Formats: sequence, C-alpha cells, structure tokens
Amino acid sequence: MALIRLALPVYVELLTAVVAVGLIDLFWVSGLGGPAVAAVTVATTTEHLALGIVLAVGTGTTIVVGRRDGRRPLTPVIRTAWLLWAVVSLAVTVPGVLAREPLAALFTDDATTAALTADFYLVSLAGLPVFYAQTLTDGIFKGRGDTTTPMRVALLCNALVIVLDPLFIYTFDLGVQGAAWATVLARAATLALSLTLLVRRTPREGRQGPNRRDAAEILGAGLPLSGDFLARALVGMAMVGVVGGLGVAALAGYGIGMKIMLAGVMAFYALRQASTIQTARSGEAGPALPYGLLTGLVVGVVLALSARWVTGLFTDDPAVAAAATDFLRWMPLYLVPFGGLIAVGGAFQATGRGGRLLAATLAGFAVQLSCAYGLEPLLGASGVWVAMAAGAAIALTLVLAPVPTLRLRAWRARRGSGPRSAPGREPRSTRTAAGRRSGR
Repeated sequence: MALIRLALPVYVELLTAVVAVGLIDLFWVSGLGGPAVAAVTVATTTEHLALGIVLAVGTGTTIVVGRRDGRRPLTPVIRTAWLLWAVVSLAVTVPGVLAREPLAALFTDDATTAALTADFYLVSLAGLPVFYAQTLTDGIFKGRGDTTTPMRVALLCNALVIVLDPLFIYTFDLGVQGAAWATVLARAATLALSLTLLVRRTPREGRQGPNRRDAAEILGAGLPLSGDFLARALVGMAMVGVVGGLGVAALAGYGIGMKIMLAGVMAFYALRQASTIQTARSGEAGPALPYGLLTGLVVGVVLALSARWVTGLFTDDPAVAAAATDFLRWMPLYLVPFGGLIAVGGAFQATGRGGRLLAATLAGFAVQLSCAYGLEPLLGASGVWVAMAAGAAIALTLVLAPVPTLRLRAWRARRGSGPRSAPGREPRSTRTAAGRRSGR
C-alpha cells in the first residue's frame, strides 16, 4: 500500500499540473475565436515538449535525493541540481524566445494564428525557468518521500490560473498573451511558496557546493527518462501523420480519444513516479508491475464501455464520434502492456537501468511505426490501433525478459545504500517512503 499512498497525490498533481492548466487557458480564450484557441493549443503542446528536457534534472534529482536522504548530506546534490536547472533554463529559454516567430510558423500556415502563437510564446517561453524551477522543487520533495506538497501546490496553481485568466485576458484586454501572463504569474506565486517550504523542511548540511560527480549522477539517472519522454512525443507526431492519411474525421476522432485517454494514462505515470521514489529510498520496488497491468486493464475496460457516451461530450459530428469510439474500444489491448511498462519503469530508472528501459521502448516504437504503416492500408484505423498494442507489448517483453524479477538486493549491496548497509542511518521513519514522510 506504500506505493499507492505515494501514487495517489502524484496522480492528482499530474492531472492538475500537466493537463488542467492548458485546458483552463483554452476555456478562457475560447471567447476570442478559433485562431486564439489554435494558438493556445499549439503553444501549450510545445511547452509539454519542453518539459521533457528538464525531466533529466527533475527526475534525476528525485532519484539521487531518495538514495541519500538519511544517509548522506543532501545540500551538495541540491545545489548541483539548481546549477543544472540554470544551465537548462538558459539553453532553452533564450533560443526559444528569439526564435518564437519561426517556431510558431512551423505549426500553422495561418498568419493570424502564427502571430497569436508567437505572442503567447514571448511570455510562456520567457517564463519557462519558473516552470522548470517548480519541476525541480517538486522533484526534491518527492525524493524525500513527500508527494503531497507538490499536489497541493499544483492545485493552488490551478486555482490561481482560473482567477487570473479572465482578469488578464478580458479585463486588462491582453487577449491570448494575457493567458500566458496569468499562467506564468500563478506559477511564480506557487513557486515562491514551494521554495519557502523547501528551505524550512530541508536540513542544511555543510557548505559543499555543486560538483561534477553529483551532476553526472543526476543526469545519468534522469536522461533515460527524458529520452523516453521526448521519443514518445516524436512518435506521437508520427502517429498523427499516419492517422491523418485516413481522413479528417479519423484524425479528429484520434485527437479526442487521446485527450480522453490521457486522464487514465496519468495513473500509469503516477505509479512510475511512486515506484521511482520508493525504490530510490528503500531499494524495494514494490508491486509496480502488477499494479501497472491491473490499472491498465481497469482504465482500458472503463474507456471501452463508456466510449460512446464520453466522446459525445466532445463532438456532435457522427463521423468524428464514431472514429473516437472505435479508437477507445481498441485501447484495452494497448493500455494493459503500456500500463505495466510505464509503472515498472520507475524501478528500472531508480536502479540505474534506465538505458535498457529506453532501448526497449525505442524497439517497441520501431515495431509500432512499422506495423502502423504496414497495416493501415490493409485494415484501416484498426490496423493502427493494433500496431500500438504490438509496440507496447514488445517493449514490455524486452524490458522483463533479461531480468524476469527485479533483483534489487544485488543493486542495493553494490550501492552500499540499503537499510542494512547505510552507515549512520537515521530511523526508518526518515528513510523510507512507507513511514512518515521526511521533511514534513
């Protein structure tokens, strides 16, 4: 149950921080017309891709902090993480702001939409360091076994966006750019709160500053996950191209189905983060794989049974609704292996086996895209959905085949960081995710 206790707050946080902010912005700008909605859609999608870059720092910090909490000083690794945050923020923000107009033109041929997207980018990309800082702060909390504080901060941020969006968009008459200002300011306010709590709850241990060894450990732990995230984004774009060949109704149905499915998929990623935290802190993965498979089955069955009703909430077009319904009814075949793959990935990440996980994922993508292009002319949309299931199944098989069970005791002994071997360890309540969360 320790895994579930960690995962539930993460699930709420992911829904609010990853999904809800973009939906809130879309809701409030809808009164400005189609180009405004399209601009916010493009801009928030780009921000989602930018998140994949900083995951190398945020997730890597979670893992390293989890390994050291109660065993070794945290100050050096936290300071190193903030230095990496500064480097990544500068490397992404400056080129993004300077190239905002050609970047916007990549996603749309409509001049009005491109101009509005560039206006949104000017504020949103300049505010990426705030977004990245919140991601890193959340990562430090999670490394110490605290998943509740990031959830509460995410909920507060959403509440602020709900209030600030109409104020900046309509009252201050800033239009689309007002939505960007509202989001950045809401994040800045909640970041200030998060940093205050972090300073209060994190012990100051020594004066050692950032160092290359900690930077290498953070990036070594986090880069495979970042690569996985970015690879999924690129494959998602390729899948849009495949489905687009089936017509506008199929593409629109696929888009609606993916948005609906996202709410369930976030449960897999919550299990992944919980598994990462628990494994890094205690060396024990917990039942991540069976939980992931079971969650995938439950989500898939619920989506299949409710497909016709739920798609009707998003469209009145019979052809689009039929395409979305068909997509969701095929998804149990995909979601079961996908849920297992994502959930078990946290344990692999925390034990330094993220490279193998990424390799298996890429192999699964190769199978998925090959099957999608090959089956689409023969079976239509059904062939594409079968390809998704085949790719996920192959990836999960490759991950589990070399090591049928997670042999964490050898890793723990090699790391010298398990509960029995940790020198000068603190009481269990401060060292494991199962006990009272540290720093709270």
